[in-house]
Amino acid sequence: MKFLLVNPFCPIAEGPTPPLGISFLAAVLEKAEVEVKILDFTVFPYSKKNMEDRLAEFKPDIVGVTSVTMTFNNAIQVVEDVKALNPQIFTVMGGPHVSFCAVDTLQRYESLDLIVMGEGEETIVEIAKEYAGSKNWKQVLGVTYRDNEGIHTNEARPLLDVNTLPFPARHLLPLGRYRALHTPISMTTSRGCPFQCIFCIGRKMVGAKVRYRNPMDVVDELEQLSKLDFPQINISDDLFTAKKSHCMTICNEIIRRKLNITWSSFARVDTVSEELLKKMKEAGCTAVSFGVETANKEILKTIKKGITLEKVKRAICLCKKADILPHVSFILGLPGETPESLQETQEFGKTISDLGAYFGFHLLAPFPGTAVRDQNEEYDLEILTDNWQEYHANRAIVQTAAVNKDMLNAIAEEWDTETHKQLAQYREKMTNGTATEAETWQIVNLDRFLFIYQMMTDEIIEKYGSWETDDAVWSAEKALQGLAERIHGHMNKSEEEVGEILNYAYNRRSIHYSCYNNRLNWHWLNYLS
Repeated sequence: MKFLLVNPFCPIAEGPTPPLGISFLAAVLEKAEVEVKILDFTVFPYSKKNMEDRLAEFKPDIVGVTSVTMTFNNAIQVVEDVKALNPQIFTVMGGPHVSFCAVDTLQRYESLDLIVMGEGEETIVEIAKEYAGSKNWKQVLGVTYRDNEGIHTNEARPLLDVNTLPFPARHLLPLGRYRALHTPISMTTSRGCPFQCIFCIGRKMVGAKVRYRNPMDVVDELEQLSKLDFPQINISDDLFTAKKSHCMTICNEIIRRKLNITWSSFARVDTVSEELLKKMKEAGCTAVSFGVETANKEILKTIKKGITLEKVKRAICLCKKADILPHVSFILGLPGETPESLQETQEFGKTISDLGAYFGFHLLAPFPGTAVRDQNEEYDLEILTDNWQEYHANRAIVQTAAVNKDMLNAIAEEWDTETHKQLAQYREKMTNGTATEAETWQIVNLDRFLFIYQMMTDEIIEKYGSWETDDAVWSAEKALQGLAERIHGHMNKSEEEVGEILNYAYNRRSIHYSCYNNRLNWHWLNYLS
């Protein structure tokens, strides 16, 4: 039994990190003694030929693809290509998008055989076992499948005990590529969200009751991640601060072990306190993100957010007092949005910026399974498209009776313009020698990120990173210089600039070289090392 898991292409502008969900799936399959591999097309170029080569190499029985709404089109393309290349391969898809439109998806796409709904770890192991046996899908909970009689949806699977899960199988991920991009790495300490925001599917995916991992296991994993040379660890729980004692125990154990880690988390403004934030800071937390969504009190009630603006300002002040950076996110285009409420939110953004918070906007994306989509008429929302690729929340795909898409897009475009202007100012200041260290870092890091990503997508190292040599031994300095000489002409940068970036990637354990049979070969370090 061989199981190939695929993470489809995701736009790099979304700031992707090493995929966590698919790593959990791989871990439980390994535990069940199923041979498994992961293909991550966020940091590898995708083509049908590329997929054909991987299928020929691994020869999987099952290909499973994950997707969120924004990446569904890319995910289904993988499925269709797999089926076209080998109709005998059994195709499976999971994730929050298809969990809430499973029947419709199977009706539309004959190349997809089965959909996993909700949490997938226990389900995917049963799928592997059933495929190796009688293929009786009727007895597998939490799936929608197709057979000769049509499409069937089985009973939902009960939520699992999170403490039965092994650590994610990160050794199967291309971690070297993510290290080179200087992205954070993510982990979770719990699953579940007790709140009922009408634009979110988190509660429906992982339950209303928060299920907490053993704090000692959490810190064991944090300690493991601390050795992987990532700049930051993101605790990606829906609500890390849901239970004070859980947070405090984790923080105290980090402090007791003297772990030197930098991490961030998500919180609600009404679940933080001075005591908790100070303890989080002592344990290495540098930033906390709050979803505030709007500054309009009526819209806050409509979306069932359950917070007040006074609590928002209080939480920001508490973060600043603890020397933790507060991030605040808003969603524009919510039910009841008017020109006046848009103005309120933008002005409140300036207010909290003066208090020391960073803030940003997204535009409402009505994902399948959310109340804003299922009850859009009740909420006076017009959904403008079902082209899932446009559900990236950066441009308007809904409008209200009082606010049309052009008004929402104008705000998003102005935000983009201001960001580009600021970056241009930083570049100008770097040229005249007046940029601060932080401003210089932003530009250097952005340019390096874009360069390294182009190296990945254009397969620069694969194409130009190997050459004949009479020398049996090469120093790192000489090997890096040789690589820079060969690729700078393909990258629109000087040899010196390319050399600096390659040296950075080498020192971050992202690329490495070997010399044998009269050839020097550069390659990506793709796994734990």
